[in-house]
Amino acid sequence: MLIAVLIVQSALFLKNSAMNLSNKKLLKGIGFMLCGMSVVPFLDVFAKILSEDYPVMQVTWTRFFFHAFWLLPVILWQKIRWWKMPENPGLQALRGLMLTLATLFFFAAIKTNPIPNALSLLFISPLVVATLSPFILGERFDSYIGIGVLVGFIGVIVVLQPESEQFKPSLLYAVIAGVAYALYIIITKKLTFRAPPILTLFYSALVGIIIMTPLAISSWVTPDLKGLLMGAAMGFVAAAAHFMIIKAFEFASASELSPFNYFEIVVAIILSYLVFDFVPNFMAILGLIIIIGSGLFVSWQAMKNNQIQDKQVDAVIEPL
Repeated sequence: MLIAVLIVQSALFLKNSAMNLSNKKLLKGIGFMLCGMSVVPFLDVFAKILSEDYPVMQVTWTRFFFHAFWLLPVILWQKIRWWKMPENPGLQALRGLMLTLATLFFFAAIKTNPIPNALSLLFISPLVVATLSPFILGERFDSYIGIGVLVGFIGVIVVLQPESEQFKPSLLYAVIAGVAYALYIIITKKLTFRAPPILTLFYSALVGIIIMTPLAISSWVTPDLKGLLMGAAMGFVAAAAHFMIIKAFEFASASELSPFNYFEIVVAIILSYLVFDFVPNFMAILGLIIIIGSGLFVSWQAMKNNQIQDKQVDAVIEPL
């Protein structure tokens, strides 16, 4: 049912965006995006397994450390001067801080909650972006976007099920992660990027390492070989996923690719069933459909209002 809804919503979005699926260049972009979104949930699975034996702050540090570890050889191979001071260092640091907070709170959410449920709430970020962008970026906000945002937050309440016995307050960490991730996206839009996308991603990882190092040390648990290998795999997955997303934006625009961001939740549900034997209940699926539907509508309406087509900016927005 969920997959069918995603297909229908994506088809409508593509039609409204006047897309031509016979375009080979576009199909390459979609293919890279689907591959990237298929890989991202493995990062979450590794993080959830690691959080069973290690503190969340250490898992978050590990994610950024190994992400930088895998990116650095590529940067050196491309002879990029990574040691140079980036443009707008203050905003770059703030951008990295928001990504670090989003990752930390999301990992805290999935430690005690199913990944699909937490991921559903993380998807409120487009709604928060649409709400805050008029005040921060000067973008248009009309009644259609307002209605879409309102409907999306109704979906959040449906997923949380605050009055049911299944409600866990720790799931609210995913809402905080969604807000932090939205601020990360807004700051990314404010920045002007002249450096290669891979270097900007490396800077974000460095900020995450710097912020999380003292926090991780305070509750450090010496990892065994399994923990090291899983941490290395988590960082590799993060780097590989974003490499594919960068490639996707070389062939297509944000408006053309944004519906396929939600393919991540399909893979997350499949992996959660295979690894954790989790099947989402009806209310969780209903809330997810409402959030995704409103997110697609709000994103499309915002792009139509503001004509956002900056591939360079979209290429440096990193998935959690």
